[in-house]
Amino acid sequence: MPGISGGQGLVQFGELGLAFVLSALIGLEREYRQKSAGLRTHTLVGVAAALFMLVSKYGFSDVVLAGRITLDPSRVAAQIVSGIGFLGAGIIFVRRDAVRGLTTAAVVWLVAAIGMACGGGLAGLAIAVTAAYFVALYPMPALIRRLPVVGSGASTLQLAYEDGRGVLRRVLEVCAAQRFRVAEVNILGEDGTRTIRGRSTSGIVDVELDVYGKGSVTNLAALLQEVEGVLTIRAGDPEAGD
Repeated sequence: MPGISGGQGLVQFGELGLAFVLSALIGLEREYRQKSAGLRTHTLVGVAAALFMLVSKYGFSDVVLAGRITLDPSRVAAQIVSGIGFLGAGIIFVRRDAVRGLTTAAVVWLVAAIGMACGGGLAGLAIAVTAAYFVALYPMPALIRRLPVVGSGASTLQLAYEDGRGVLRRVLEVCAAQRFRVAEVNILGEDGTRTIRGRSTSGIVDVELDVYGKGSVTNLAALLQEVEGVLTIRAGDPEAGD
């Protein structure tokens, strides 16, 4: 094959480079959304998976003897899938009825598959799956929100508010009025000091609410943003416990 020199030619470096770019692209999005597995993790997983595939394809050519020693490159691919499964399992954890980290684990698994495709010379498939990831991430949630709700799943709200003004009580009242049940309230950073836009601010409380309800969590977050004293609010993904 042109461009190959013992499995270390321009073709192989190009495949590694493609795995780096595609994995970093997904990792950059996860970093932007402040997930624990961000840019570095996804980039390393994708490039490592591509390297494993290249080693499987070319790394043992010097010991192969026709009719005596044969190798099956697909065995390494199977081991990559198993290994990434263990990595993903370490990301997922359950707290009460809420499963967290499931989406992040799935993305890590996806990035490994993209790296494997790049290392296997299937650049078109790798690019297509990367594009499919962004389709699944952005247009699909809008479609899901339009589906009829038949159950009451767990969601997470993270908000920062001014201490000493009864803000949390009003927040809970709004949740109750919208028929959301607050199952748990966790205070984050109990020292009362945090940094907003580069400056240290005292008297700010960060809390995380686990809420259950049949309505739209996005709409609930918008209503809570209007509560006097609420500074920031983010509707968390119940599957992303990062």
